[in-house]
Amino acid sequence: MAVASDIDTDALAVKRDERRAAGVACGAHALHDGYTDLIYVMLPIWQNEFGLGYGELGLLRGLFSGTMASFQIPAGWLAERFGAAAVLALGTALAGAGYCLAGVSAGFILLMVALFLGGLGASTQHPLASSLMARAFAGERSLKALGTYNFAGDLGKMTVPAAASLLLLVTTWRPALALLGTFGVICAVAVFLLMPRYEAALPRAETSVAGGSTGTERRFAFPVLAAIGMLDSATRMGFLLFLPFVLTAKGASLQTVGLALTLVFAGGAAGKLICAFVGARIGVIPTVWLTEGLTAILIVALLPLALDAALVLLPIIGIALNGTSSVLYGSVPDLVAPERRARAFSVFYTGTIGSGALAPAAYGVLGDALGVPTALLVVAAIVLLTLPLSLVLKPALAPRVL
Repeated sequence: MAVASDIDTDALAVKRDERRAAGVACGAHALHDGYTDLIYVMLPIWQNEFGLGYGELGLLRGLFSGTMASFQIPAGWLAERFGAAAVLALGTALAGAGYCLAGVSAGFILLMVALFLGGLGASTQHPLASSLMARAFAGERSLKALGTYNFAGDLGKMTVPAAASLLLLVTTWRPALALLGTFGVICAVAVFLLMPRYEAALPRAETSVAGGSTGTERRFAFPVLAAIGMLDSATRMGFLLFLPFVLTAKGASLQTVGLALTLVFAGGAAGKLICAFVGARIGVIPTVWLTEGLTAILIVALLPLALDAALVLLPIIGIALNGTSSVLYGSVPDLVAPERRARAFSVFYTGTIGSGALAPAAYGVLGDALGVPTALLVVAAIVLLTLPLSLVLKPALAPRVL
């Protein structure tokens, strides 16, 4: 009886840690991604308040996202040295403090400092929260868990800017940012207190983890996975760059373009969750072929459609366009030893975010040279490069032998 009692106690502890890990990781993702998109709400306000030009506004937006992308790898290193809980909590506090500082800013320079601090704090979230989910939900459940985590970020992108908009109805922007920033600092305390302290994973021999794959195959597969993620991210940004102009050419008003983007984003949020479960069901490689192939087909199909038909198609495009990301993120734990996952996630996210930041400029030049419809066809063609690349992953992501 004592043995059975011990087993029950251990099982309850595991379930408790899983709930805490999911709550911390998904909550942090929602908050940090919400902070990232909150900038879009604030840019017009800052322009009127401080008389900023579009170049300065672009610099503010780029400073936050660029800092976030640049410091993700150092965040992984710090987590290995000082513990993920302390680093993620500090990052969440910094992100909140950045918005508190933005709320008392007297000009452009202090806004830059505030958004640098916010981006520095936000750099901790993706690598550490992802590796936390992979650690808590190991094995076959990790793909679904990381898909749920991925979906939580989209919820934050909707709720935090919406909360800011509601606050702006009853107060000015400075108290609104102070409240939202203070909420982040409070959340940082919760992160530190609630985040499970898993023992550091011991370095292990390079043995088979998936199917019959070797450690060498998995080391080679990770850069390929990152390359697929970068192409996928570039496709997403390229499509969103050209979509308003494609719809305007079909006769869409400004309000209709806004509705269209909302439809894409709603489909994308659903796709992140749906495709994680599809990937767990049919496998990563078939899911990549399904989503990326469908993305290319639907982008091409969008061009000749009338406006009403195009609007109906957009949520489906959103599902395919964003759904791949969940199975890609969810595959990182299968390709990297546990003690290196925080660093691997930081590399992966740095590559995908960086690719997404550079793609609009590159595709914009292409649009100037070839025109929007032809440039969008190029976007659709380039995403198909992910299909042969995904086949390289097949030995490393073969089904586990149970």
